[in-house]
Amino acid sequence: MSSYQLGLYEKAMPAGMTFLQMLSAAKRSGYDFLEMSVDETDAKLARLDWTQDEREALLRDMSEAGLAIRSICLSGHRKYPLGSRDASIRARSAEIFRKAVRLADDLGVRVIQLAGYDVYYEQGGEDTRALFEQGLARGVDYAAQYGVTLGFETMETPFMDTVAKAMEYVRRIDSPYLGVYPDLGNLTNAAKLYGGDVYTDLALGRGRFVAMHLKETLPGQYRDLDFGAGHVDFVTGAQCARENGVRRFVAEFWHDGRADWQARLAQTCAYARGALDAAFAGTQE
Repeated sequence: MSSYQLGLYEKAMPAGMTFLQMLSAAKRSGYDFLEMSVDETDAKLARLDWTQDEREALLRDMSEAGLAIRSICLSGHRKYPLGSRDASIRARSAEIFRKAVRLADDLGVRVIQLAGYDVYYEQGGEDTRALFEQGLARGVDYAAQYGVTLGFETMETPFMDTVAKAMEYVRRIDSPYLGVYPDLGNLTNAAKLYGGDVYTDLALGRGRFVAMHLKETLPGQYRDLDFGAGHVDFVTGAQCARENGVRRFVAEFWHDGRADWQARLAQTCAYARGALDAAFAGTQE
């Protein structure tokens, strides 16, 4: 039995596929679960308003495919941020937060990944950071009612691009339902940018990690790279994650129009598992 689980980010597959098709493709490619995207597009945000029948249909799809959705990447807050100076946007942000928690509860999803932005399309400041914290506190309280765990993604912007920065808010909110969901690729870029150390940074979140994104990057480039084509040390990063309590990982990459996307899913799974197996060597049950 493996000591970890490896999921697949939904956007690694072509847009327009049904969930049954995506779940089945992820299963065939060797992944343990699927991570759903609820981004800032109207199509993805509409998922938050699915009817009960639609939610139950997705549960049947999971059963038929033999693979579950176990996390949601909630990046819709980029367009509707918690820290916005516009009260109507903050209201929409809070609504998105609550609806995502209820969707997770209905689907049996354990974890929602939060985007680590106070604001994205406007200039931030002390006021946006204060508003972000206020909205976050209310959202965490709501998630606690449903037993849904939230985790900050370490992003590509200075507001929250390290575990150290994410932990500032985790400590302030001080809830068992808020932790850190680090992105190893983004952390690698931040370490290069600041002259720091990914592994020292990761150790600051010990005991508060909910999962980890495995993603390839290069300095200044945060996406659209095949695993192995960048500068991320997946083995050492995953080993450090293991030492600090991470047992769930998601391979994050995006479909780029290639016709052989199914083969790419399998190739990436094999690459990620190779790194994880090396990192977890000697811990197999």
